[in-house]
Order: sequence, then C-alpha cells, then structure tokens
Amino acid sequence: MIIYYWRWWSGFINMKFRVFGVFFMILLPFSAMPQTGGNNTFEFLNLAAPARIAALGGNLISVIDNDLNLAFQNPAVLNEQMNKTVTFNYVPYLASVKFGYAAYGFNVPKAGMLSAGIHYVDYGDFDWTDDTGNKLGTFSAAEYSFNLSWAKKLFEGIQTGVTLKTIYSKLESYTSTGVAADLGLHYQSPSGHFSAGGVIRNAGRQLKSYTDGNREPLPVEIQAGVSYLLPKAPFRLSMTVHNLEKWNLGYINPNEQGKVDLLTGDTSVLKISLFEKITRHLTPSVEVLITKNFNLRLAYNLMRRRDLLYESHRSMAGLSFGIGFRVSKFVLSYGLASYNSAGSSSHFSISTNLGHYQKKEAGEKSND
Repeated sequence: MIIYYWRWWSGFINMKFRVFGVFFMILLPFSAMPQTGGNNTFEFLNLAAPARIAALGGNLISVIDNDLNLAFQNPAVLNEQMNKTVTFNYVPYLASVKFGYAAYGFNVPKAGMLSAGIHYVDYGDFDWTDDTGNKLGTFSAAEYSFNLSWAKKLFEGIQTGVTLKTIYSKLESYTSTGVAADLGLHYQSPSGHFSAGGVIRNAGRQLKSYTDGNREPLPVEIQAGVSYLLPKAPFRLSMTVHNLEKWNLGYINPNEQGKVDLLTGDTSVLKISLFEKITRHLTPSVEVLITKNFNLRLAYNLMRRRDLLYESHRSMAGLSFGIGFRVSKFVLSYGLASYNSAGSSSHFSISTNLGHYQKKEAGEKSND
C-alpha cells in the first residue's frame, strides 16, 4: 500500500515542483541554525518598508488580496490581481537613516506571477576622523537587495512562491555581497474567510565578506500565520508566529536588582516564564475594513514591547497602527510603528495599477 501511494504521488507531482523541492532542501540547512538579532550580517533584510505591513506589526504572511506589498513578506501571495501593479515605499527612519522598497508585478502566461523589486537602506553620511578626532572627510554607507519573486498555484486554494535576493552592502570602503531566498506557502479556504501562510525568510549565504576569513550568517527566520475575515463584521483578524527557528527569545538582564546573587553574581535565579517564551513569538493584528476604499489597521508586537519598553517611562512600545485609502487610481497607506518613548517610525506607501491607464488610453483612441 505504501509503495502504491508513493508511485501515485511521484507521478502526480510534475518536474517543476520537484525542482522547487530540491531547491527548498538545499536551503533548509541554512534556516536550521538558531538566529537572533545582532548576530548576523545584512540585518536590513528584516526592515519592513511597506506601510501596511508596518502597521500590522511588521509581520504579515497570511493575507492575500491585490496589494503587491504583501509579497515582500511572503512571495506565495503573489496573484493575478497584482498584475501590472507598481508600488513605492519610503521610511524616514531613526537617526537620519532612510530605507524603502519598490516593486512591479507582472503575469507571465503559463509561468505564473512575477515581481521585480529593490529593497534598500541608506545610513547617510558619516565624519571620517583620525585617532585624535581631526576630521579628514566624510563617507557613506548603504545596502541593497535586488529581488525577483515568483508564485504559482499548486492546487485549488494553495500557492507556493519564492523570492531570490541578490545583496550588496557598502560600508565606507568595505563591501560585501550575498544571495538569499524567501520560500513561501499560502492557503485560502473556498469561502475566502480563512487563510494561512508559512515562509522561510533570508535563507542563503554571504558570498564576499567585509574582511577575508570573516564570513557571517544571514538573518534566517521561519514564520507562520493565520487570518480570518469575519463573515458579518468588517474585521480581519490575524496572528503571525515569528522566529520559529528559535524557541527561547528571552534574555536574562543581570541589572535587575534583587534577582541576582550579590555574593556570587549568579543570575540563574532569574527565570523566563513559559508564558513569556510563547508570547514573544506572537504578533496579533486587526484590519478594520470600513469600506472597500478605506481601512484601519492595528497590531501589537509582543517581542518588540518586551525588548524596547523602558520600565520607568510609559510608552506605546510594540504598538503599531495605520490607515489605507484609495484616491482615484492610487492606493495610499500610512503606518506608524512605536519602539519606545525615544522614537517611532513612519512608513509611507503608494501603489497603482498601470493596467487602468492602458484601458483608459485604449478607450480614448477608440472614441477618436
């Protein structure tokens, strides 16, 4: 019986899916290594520029509609509604840092949906000084990722997708290059009310290191998420589980007085509860679909809250919110992500479908 089903399954899956599976297995070892922020190179890959994603906690992989920006997090959500859509995103970040993302989606018959884009961060200009502080000039720093995404329907309601990334980083006179891939899967129920997604992000390697013999890992991350659109209410509820490659995302703070053995300095008395270990992985969010052309968004990133909250000051650390609305043929979005009492980031997005303009031009010519 087992042999029978194996032969049936092997005949059912065609060659292109086998190639995808082999590609997935090659990259899987890179994602199996536990990763945490600050230990990797090309950390800018985790900066989510799209305003909608930022407003929904920085993690959203389970929703599928006509928003091309959603493919930034999960390439499997690329679909024909995004054909001929172009999007631009800009973020004036903290400390004069700026980053953004631009992409164009297009459909290739029989091949599937494709998207080409660029993700960048500009760290600005820095003073170049000698050991005594004398200014010798200035230098700049920036990083880029050139992305090509593809998605294809596997079965009814199930899609798979991959984003290939070519990475270039220049920090003063030091340069580095690398390659990475996002591998995604998405499911939507026949009713369209329930959807789920999974993705392995930034699986790859550094090709050229900043200094010889000092190759660094990439910020690999595994995510899963679900969304539910209430049938009789204008709410879409989502829950994204991030950093599944590492169970314990907490840390021990030896500066917490009263929890350290003052004689030995032992911090083993500090415990991270099971509740905190679980909640650090969660990002709940909600979209209020007031009308087809106007939406409100709200999310709570629990790990961001725990990591960046300053105990002696009240703040909205971890909270994010935003709006999205349509003006004529343009879709505009704004998202605000709060980190702590010292700062937050504003995200601006604008998208349009170039197909609308082509139809209009064709209609004008026919009238002439």
